[in-house]
Amino acid sequence: MAKNLVIVESPAKAKTIKKFLGNSYQVIASNGHVRDLPKSQMGIDIDHDFEPKYITIRGKGELLAQLRKEVTKADHIYLATDPDREGEAISWHLYHTLDLAEKKTRRITFNEITKDVVKGALKQARDIDLDLVDAQQARRVLDRIVGYEISPILWKKVKKGLSAGRVQSATLKLLCDREDEINDFIPEEFWTMEADLSKTGAVGRLHAKVAFVDGEKFACGSEAEAVKLEERLRAAKTLTVEQIHTGRRSRRQPLPFTTSTLQQEASKRLNFTPAKTMQIAQQLYEGVEVKGHGTIGLITYLRTDSVRISEEARAAALLQIRAEYGEEYADEARRNEQTGRIQDAHEAIRPTYADLKPAQIADSVSRDQLRLYRLIWERFMAALMRPAEYETMQITVSGEGIVLTASGSKLIFPGFLKACKDLDEEEEGELKSIKGLEEGDRLVLEDLQKEQHFTQPPARFTEASLVHEMEENGLGRPSTYAPTITTILARGYVSKEKKALYVTELGTIVNQIIGEYFPEIVDVRFTAQMEDRLDSVETGDIPWKQIVREFYGAFEPEVADAMTRLEKVEIHDEVTDEICDLCGRNMVLKQGRFGRFYACPGFPECRNTKPYFEYVDAACPQCGGRIQIKRTRKGRVYYGCENYTTCDFMSWDQPTNEVCPDCGERLYKKNGRRRRLFCKKEGCGYFREIEEEE
Repeated sequence: MAKNLVIVESPAKAKTIKKFLGNSYQVIASNGHVRDLPKSQMGIDIDHDFEPKYITIRGKGELLAQLRKEVTKADHIYLATDPDREGEAISWHLYHTLDLAEKKTRRITFNEITKDVVKGALKQARDIDLDLVDAQQARRVLDRIVGYEISPILWKKVKKGLSAGRVQSATLKLLCDREDEINDFIPEEFWTMEADLSKTGAVGRLHAKVAFVDGEKFACGSEAEAVKLEERLRAAKTLTVEQIHTGRRSRRQPLPFTTSTLQQEASKRLNFTPAKTMQIAQQLYEGVEVKGHGTIGLITYLRTDSVRISEEARAAALLQIRAEYGEEYADEARRNEQTGRIQDAHEAIRPTYADLKPAQIADSVSRDQLRLYRLIWERFMAALMRPAEYETMQITVSGEGIVLTASGSKLIFPGFLKACKDLDEEEEGELKSIKGLEEGDRLVLEDLQKEQHFTQPPARFTEASLVHEMEENGLGRPSTYAPTITTILARGYVSKEKKALYVTELGTIVNQIIGEYFPEIVDVRFTAQMEDRLDSVETGDIPWKQIVREFYGAFEPEVADAMTRLEKVEIHDEVTDEICDLCGRNMVLKQGRFGRFYACPGFPECRNTKPYFEYVDAACPQCGGRIQIKRTRKGRVYYGCENYTTCDFMSWDQPTNEVCPDCGERLYKKNGRRRRLFCKKEGCGYFREIEEEE
């Protein structure tokens, strides 16, 4: 009979740990939280110093009965929930819900789920850290007060189903502010000028840009100025090579992943949303069955803002780098470094086994798991490899008071790029110059191109860039980035087109209301300062109820004022050209749980609804109908004909109206990181890269 009981959160984690500990240990999952604040009411006794009223979560009765039964059999109980505030709180709730005896219950944590680390954690068992628990309680109570006080106002004055939140509302403010910047932006005209230069009798051309005019940095704001400069440059009798400067520069290796940077890079490289990234990373952390290794955790804990690497992991990685790439690639001098608001409670996200290469697990994991693991493995290797080295050249040419420059670089030592080959694409290309070019040479102007441009407004946030902005501004913590973005999308405050996030009319109205009546809630600086104060609770410097008291004292009068002064806001549904089949009215667009849909405005007399589809600008190759953008049950995008009952056309790639210049068949579009048009006809093989403007 097992005399030791280990309680974790998830069945996958339980399965992995059980294989490490043997028959004397019983490992059971609590399936997350077992106790929480009630959903039907605020659950906080404000009159009695904000005491939380915790209840057992519905549906957990049978599981708790099983846990209590195992508790009575065990001599020692280990609470092994995740190594963060929430994990500490889950252990604390388990302790009280199961009436665990202090003398036989201990808390253990581990940053990675490997045999040695888990067994080592058992030797370092400790008491539950009540400061961590209090920090989580403070966050939970503050979020509950904000949500349950402001949300009813939004329901009453705007529409049902809306919500507000401490981090959520500040994040929405970031999006609205960016939308305002874009709307207020006034484009400014500017021109660039580039020249092709040659040397008599020499091979090659030098492509240079106008950089300075009469000692001032080149700045041209109109076509008239550009024409005048063009005439002046063409009239120049001689252009002289003033300087050829060669040198070397280093490109530093990247830091290992934190939660934020992993979400950003997974979006950029793999097209994953932050929520998907965290879901797959959780699977890799909790354990995967790998051929020849059994069930093992493949990465360290996924919620971290630290880039620290343990000495053991560093040594293992350097050993692997020497074996994989060579002695000259290992960087013994690279040490831990920290920046910004970092708690350093955990290590960076890294592979648990440096020598377990992505190719070795390819047959044991899903495609998405493999892609994310490869990203993490390569980044970890790169972080401990030497910088990339480049040979640089800059050429300066002048004449008639005009200075032109040409520059380029050549990779001479790849360093960390050996592990992260994709990153090399961002580098500037090698300079194409005239063979044998020397200082003092006279050059001839062969061609001159002037081009008009306009300044561009700030880019709309993507989910990845919004995560970066949240981290920069101290909004939330690693565990809250993805859920916050998911919430504002689900509430209809923000819509997503391709990757860009657009604030909806509803989002604008909610932001204006909260900004007017609850200015601190949307104040980014205030929200960041509150996160810092929660960190002070974690370190034991401030009692958690003191923070809540101070916040509520200023917040409650604002709630009363908003309920009294705020008038009912009417949000009109978007009227469309779609006609209701039952009553003939123009249908309106509404937002539901599963996205937008057509609804008859005659509700409740007429309850007709229709699915809403987006269309691409292309005709069906089979019947000429419109092409709809559709999604599978798992959310994967595909393209189908609107006449699907009579036409069975379907494609994973987007059809276009362009035809192949080689065979005349329809071209399709790939919308990945390298977008291109291509022909599907067998044996043709035509394709064309798509420029950004297209």
